[in-house]
Amino acid sequence: MDGKLLRNYARLIARSGINVIKGQEVIIRTEPEQTDFVELLAEECYLAGAGKVTADWRFLPLTRLDIQYQSPETLGGVEKWQEERLRHNAETLPAMIYLDSDDPDGLDGTDQEKWAAAQQARYKITRPYRDAMENKYQWCVAAVPGKKWAKKVFPALSGHEAEEKLWELILRCSRADGPDPLAAWEEHNRNLSRRCRWLNELRLKKLIYKSESTGTDFQVGLMPQMLFCGGEEALPGKGVMFNANIPSEEVFTTPMRGEAEGIVYATMPLSYQGVLIESFSLRFEKGRVVEARAEKNEEALKQMISMDEGAGMLGECALVPWESPIRESGVLFYNTLFDENASCHLALGAGYSSCLADCWKYSPEEARALGVNDSMIHEDFMIGAPDLSIRGVTEGGGEVAIFEQGRWARD
Repeated sequence: MDGKLLRNYARLIARSGINVIKGQEVIIRTEPEQTDFVELLAEECYLAGAGKVTADWRFLPLTRLDIQYQSPETLGGVEKWQEERLRHNAETLPAMIYLDSDDPDGLDGTDQEKWAAAQQARYKITRPYRDAMENKYQWCVAAVPGKKWAKKVFPALSGHEAEEKLWELILRCSRADGPDPLAAWEEHNRNLSRRCRWLNELRLKKLIYKSESTGTDFQVGLMPQMLFCGGEEALPGKGVMFNANIPSEEVFTTPMRGEAEGIVYATMPLSYQGVLIESFSLRFEKGRVVEARAEKNEEALKQMISMDEGAGMLGECALVPWESPIRESGVLFYNTLFDENASCHLALGAGYSSCLADCWKYSPEEARALGVNDSMIHEDFMIGAPDLSIRGVTEGGGEVAIFEQGRWARD
């Protein structure tokens, strides 16, 4: 892959993704396979003003072995040094970069019940530190090709060819294949901001989804205090703008907990904890999933929605037009970062308190009291279709077309 393109991509993540504050620590969470790009990215973070850059290495094959061989107590434990790191992060608020390159099937066949129990145990310890950081730091999820991920997407190509092809698509979908990715993202953010202003001016209290081709027939309530967000977001009190996802095509909001009715059909597989859940549907009553079915890995789906009290409720509604450049690539990425930006989607689990107007005024507890869902998970699943219609109901009771035939009803 062209070195200049990779350098520009690294610069985009450092300057538009997390938008490093001078002197700030940056933590890059990634796989050992990505050392070359991590070196480029670390240098770009330093050039952008970082005071310190740390790599936090994660290795999915080792996680697989941990699940197989560790006792439940060890697997679900948090070492003292790990908790000290969490405390350090909560106190110093480093910018976080998550480089996604995992094998979509990396944990397929493992004991999902054991893994879920371990995550639940760990969450009880880590949650206070997560809450302490909420809406107080910049973060960015971006992608780098992994060997097994690339072969999953392009099984007919050789290993090297598959990686090069996936690199090409990642850069194109991330608007990082042109001469000035930073300028491209400024324009892209302006367009997303325009959509958000229109939706927020409507003062919607409900969204109604229908698709004859898939069978989706669903409605969800919205909070009076909610805002639609998209593209760059502000770090409260610091005047710093950052892009949490590269790429991103979505305009999204957080729905009212407990107000979801009907059935939705997924139109793409969901990669959850190294397992692909395929051809699934969810039926909601009074805001909660009451029926979950899948043609493949149904047990993993049911395990996911039972992780905690909020896992079977919604935390996000995201609007993405059917003509998204990611969908038009014709590629199924088997990766939520990309596939969610190819389609309208919903998310089970934790809501975004950042979607509340004046979100910095609210503690996590106050945001939950207003209707933001609380959970240890946040899992996006795609429901977009070429005939999907979405209508909004305003506070005055009127209806407004938001999407028609899978596209924005208004340019």
